[in-house]
Amino acid sequence: MSVATSTRAVVFDFDGVIANSEPLHFLGFRDVLAGEGIELSEAEYYARYLGYDDAGAFFAVAADRGVSLPSTRIVELIRRKAVRLEELEQQRSVLFPGAADLIRHLAASCPLAIASGAIRPEIERVLDREGLAAHFRTIVAAGETPASKPAPDPYARAVLLLGSAIGSTLEPRECVAIEDSRWGIESARTAGLRTIAVAHTYPVAALDADAVVADLAALSWEFVCSVGLPRDE
Repeated sequence: MSVATSTRAVVFDFDGVIANSEPLHFLGFRDVLAGEGIELSEAEYYARYLGYDDAGAFFAVAADRGVSLPSTRIVELIRRKAVRLEELEQQRSVLFPGAADLIRHLAASCPLAIASGAIRPEIERVLDREGLAAHFRTIVAAGETPASKPAPDPYARAVLLLGSAIGSTLEPRECVAIEDSRWGIESARTAGLRTIAVAHTYPVAALDADAVVADLAALSWEFVCSVGLPRDE
């Protein structure tokens, strides 16, 4: 089997890989939680809560503080955080350097998907504004699977939907995930995908994937194809 035919699709994480929005997400969580009398530090967010979707993060913060927040309140906090995030995004590009070029480059060779803990409107808003929406065959966003990362559900669903989109059975091993956190790497790996970690959010030494790169400039179609394959393929 040739290297080129061993990779049939790429699945991107969104926040921390395509969009440099984790600092904005932290500010959104911090500001909304402050309204509830709950303090959240940047160090704590990155160490403890970054891997959750919005609902999971709010529940986890509340549980860690011994605060009871009913589901209806969590829904309202998510809504307020979404409004705050959109405010923070105004008049700025949130893409990481090289993200748009890499997406266009890979889309010319294989179908692309997104598996993210961000909510769908946030993902689509950025992709539409940057002219990248047409390059993705499917998106799996927060709340669209029974469990979120680090569970395998988001990546498993992305592979399933991509297979339907291309009209062919797609095996997880034929797909490469591009991630930035241990939660995302665990999700993709458990779902059976090969993994690339980009050290946008955490240092190289903290990331355990089939390949770890410093930034998106290190990636190419040829590099992506080679990741996680036996040497004799």
